[in-house]
Amino acid sequence: MNKKRVVITGIGVISPIGIGKDNFFTSLKEGQSGVDLITKFDTEGLSTKIAAEVKDFDPVEFIDKKEAKRMDRYTQFAVAASKMAVDDASLDLNAIDVDRFGVCIGSGIGGLETLENQYKIMMEKGPGRVSPFFIPMMISNIGAGYISMTFNAKGPNMTVVTACASATNAIGEAFKIIQRDDADIMITGGTEASITPMAIAGFCSMKALSERNEEPKRASRPFDKDRDGFVMGEGAGILILEDLEHALRRSARIYGEVAGYASTADAYHITAPAPEGEGAYKAMKKAAQDAGISPDKIDYINAHGTSTELNDRFETMAIKRLMGDYAYKVLISSTKSMTGHLLGAAGGVEAIACLMAINEGVIPPTINYETKDENCDLNYVPNQAITAEIKYAMSNSLGFGGHNASVILKKYE
Repeated sequence: MNKKRVVITGIGVISPIGIGKDNFFTSLKEGQSGVDLITKFDTEGLSTKIAAEVKDFDPVEFIDKKEAKRMDRYTQFAVAASKMAVDDASLDLNAIDVDRFGVCIGSGIGGLETLENQYKIMMEKGPGRVSPFFIPMMISNIGAGYISMTFNAKGPNMTVVTACASATNAIGEAFKIIQRDDADIMITGGTEASITPMAIAGFCSMKALSERNEEPKRASRPFDKDRDGFVMGEGAGILILEDLEHALRRSARIYGEVAGYASTADAYHITAPAPEGEGAYKAMKKAAQDAGISPDKIDYINAHGTSTELNDRFETMAIKRLMGDYAYKVLISSTKSMTGHLLGAAGGVEAIACLMAINEGVIPPTINYETKDENCDLNYVPNQAITAEIKYAMSNSLGFGGHNASVILKKYE
């Protein structure tokens, strides 16, 4: 049986380097960093005082004011980016089968900001003052729920929680839902808003975050010898996935095709990746098999590339194991050098980076790459975007708990 072909027909993005796909990709091409000192709260006592915050986001531009107040920031991002994507896809919501219109969204942490705020209210004013909206605002699935209500999407509806692999898993699972004929259209991707005191404090305690507070824009430096941890980001990346025949019938613009997807587990450690990136290697290998291609057909890899010691070294080893000598020819970059790490939303904005690269023939750079690490010796497209024709691009996401996910996107032809 021939597999159904699944294409991308709409894009919506809210990121620390731009809202909307054009602003986002222009910033990527120009190598702009979205990292700066945290403005959302007082960082006194925290060893990390920097993050990549989304600036200039007004939820009321996308959502009714009363409704927006009942949403955590992560849900606001999800609904706003979904509206952009649905508009971008020119979907006529009155002309589609709503029972075959679904949602699959990834979020690693959900409504943490709401949890922190409501806990403070309870401690200061007593349990009777906790909001009745606290639970529905906090839970990790409410973003997907709100999206379905906003667009009357009555098909498969779910949230994937696999830490930093969440959005890539969500995109892959949405792809498989359409491929097995359970939906015609899926709204998918990821959303996260965890630049909060507790989240920063928790990651600081783990020694996971960069402490390059004096030069924020140079802090996220994947694959560089002097990297000292990741930089927290926030935002949402949403894609409209559609059955090819359905897209052609409505004469939709097509950005690209989802060619392959796989996920694996390290079964090794709660936070550290498996030695030599074994799980990442297997996810990439299986994704290529799912796409029906050999690994040397991949032109570009948007790496997980977090700017942590272990991830960057082991991901590099995994790529070498997968590709052999071709590993030194494939173009690789980590856009986290500019956006920071969006945790559960990372795979969404990074899949969009891959799609825009395929469409514009431009590979975004890994900025802040200054000192070569002998363990990270591949072509990470340092500091300057380059032009290249891309037929196949792969996006990797690896998460705490040993979750690994890879998705392969291809030029539509």
